[in-house]
Amino acid sequence: MKVELVAAEASDRERLENLLELYIHDMSEILGSTPGEDGRFGYRGLDGYWSDPGRHPFLVRADGRLAGFVLVSRGSQVSGDAAVLDVTEFFVVRGLRRSGVGRAAALSVFSSFDGTWEVRVMQRNTGALRFWEETVRSFAGQAFETEAWRSPRGTDMRVWRFRSPSAKAR
Repeated sequence: MKVELVAAEASDRERLENLLELYIHDMSEILGSTPGEDGRFGYRGLDGYWSDPGRHPFLVRADGRLAGFVLVSRGSQVSGDAAVLDVTEFFVVRGLRRSGVGRAAALSVFSSFDGTWEVRVMQRNTGALRFWEETVRSFAGQAFETEAWRSPRGTDMRVWRFRSPSAKAR
């Protein structure tokens, strides 16, 4: 299956909003959240992905079909280091999970930016913990750190930290 990571344009906003609804719906099982009266969960901060140069929205396509998205931001929520690349949100539609689409998309995004990366996952999200452990190991080998971290909201998280080598080293 051919997996592509495509930079999302402002014209992709509605498409990304629709995928975010699916993502938040999936996460509602873990978070216990419910939609608003309009039937939507909503996602704050999406505008910043087209106005802040430190944020990068991507669509994931598999064999040309829309398959998910990745939102990347500069700045560590864990340490406060402004240079860290953060996988802010990551989503693959259920019908394509466990098919290699997610791993290919993650490896592609890691290879797109040089520097230190962090991936944060809620401890309660056991499927995502397995996925990211395998995916980070696939990208970084043994050259990564992992730690437990409690978010300011009191959510227990697992954090992976690793470096993406410079384009010259690849």
